[in-house]
Amino acid sequence: MRILALVPGEIGEQILFFPTLEDLKTQYPNAMIDVIVEPRAKAAYRVCPHVHEVLMFDYQDRNGLADYLNLLGMIRDREYDVAFTLDKRWTLGLLFWLNGIPLCIGYQTSTAWFLSNTVPQKTEQYAAYMYHDLIQGLGMQTPCPPLKIAVPKDDISWAEGEQKRLLLQESGYIILCGGFGECYPVPQWSNIINNMQQKQPSIPIVLLQWAGNEAWVKMVQESCPNLKVIKPSGVGRLAAMIAGANLMVCTDSTPLQLAVAVGTYTVALFGKTEATKRLPPSQDKYIGIQSPTYNLADIQASTVLEKIWRS
Repeated sequence: MRILALVPGEIGEQILFFPTLEDLKTQYPNAMIDVIVEPRAKAAYRVCPHVHEVLMFDYQDRNGLADYLNLLGMIRDREYDVAFTLDKRWTLGLLFWLNGIPLCIGYQTSTAWFLSNTVPQKTEQYAAYMYHDLIQGLGMQTPCPPLKIAVPKDDISWAEGEQKRLLLQESGYIILCGGFGECYPVPQWSNIINNMQQKQPSIPIVLLQWAGNEAWVKMVQESCPNLKVIKPSGVGRLAAMIAGANLMVCTDSTPLQLAVAVGTYTVALFGKTEATKRLPPSQDKYIGIQSPTYNLADIQASTVLEKIWRS
């Protein structure tokens, strides 16, 4: 059997889809599973052992006929038996139909004309559960597995070297990660850092620099100049550094989903996005702080510190 999944979204969304891929591989161990993702998300599959081939299509682009014909050919060449789509555009369902894929599965919409099986999209729940619901289109009723990843050994070795270089091995460390999308104010970060350093002066605080938050790292460093900085160059290295931390404090981002996948204690701040949709329920390891106004800046540093010391 050959299975295809169309998964739009950045790296964090791919990680939230990993439990579905794992369950498919468990139920169909001999199946080859391919995914079609955006170029910015391909790196996620370095830490996913369940996928045979990662193909690319820019779902966000203003795609023309030539782009869709190219995608049509890419799908046709591989002769899939089953296809899933998280994208609700009818044009992608049409591509499945034109390719003659026997079983095409997606969410129920008013334009799901070309899908053979549809399931309700329950957007109010944890995103990984919402994605996992799609396997009901195969008649499966299994529970959603927890987020898990497989970090390559050379990435673990790099992280161990980085921990040694930054003198983190003996004491452990706390990771701070912000500056993605909606930003939490730097003065509030400074308040949190100063409090942590007063209460736990022996535990280093490390800023995580990842694609897109360089300006945030620079501003926090200017406010608190004695902090260490790590700059992992890939998802595997990023995951390995997070796995070694005692605690991570972050905003909604790819590092958050990696923290959940590796089991690091995490306090996450949420503004416009909803904590209940981004964190697994009933997990004491992962604490979501939702802004009462849905504006990230309105979360008080004292609230964050209260949750940190409870963790």
